[in-house]
Amino acid sequence: QVQLVESGGGLVQAGGSLRLSCAASGTTFRINYIGWYRQAPGKQRELVAAISTADGSTNYADFVKGRFTISRDNAKTTVYLQMNSLKPEDTAVYYCNAQVRLPLAAYWGQGTQVTVSS
Repeated sequence: QVQLVESGGGLVQAGGSLRLSCAASGTTFRINYIGWYRQAPGKQRELVAAISTADGSTNYADFVKGRFTISRDNAKTTVYLQMNSLKPEDTAVYYCNAQVRLPLAAYWGQGTQVTVSS
C-alpha cells in the first residue's frame, strides 16, 4: 500500500503563489510516477504535472507551463508543486496521484483545496 497526504492549499489572490506538498509513505519503492491532478466544480479531473521517481523527468499540462514547477526531495518520498502567477481559473481541488508497479496500481490522496480570488 502507498499512502499520500497533500498539504499546502489555501486562498490566494490572483498573481500570488502557493506550494503544495505530497508526502508518500508505505511501499514507496514501488512508485514510478507521482503526479498532481486537479478538479474544478462541474469539470473532469485533469493532469497538471507529473514527475518520474527514476530519473526526475517531468511532464506539464500546457495551461501551467511556465507557471508551475513540480519537484521531489532526495528521498523521492515528497513531491512539491510550486504554483506561481496563479489565476482564478486555477481554483480547484488538487490531488496527488502515485502510479506504482508490482503490481500495477494507482493511489490518490485526499485532495487539497486551492482557491484563487480575482
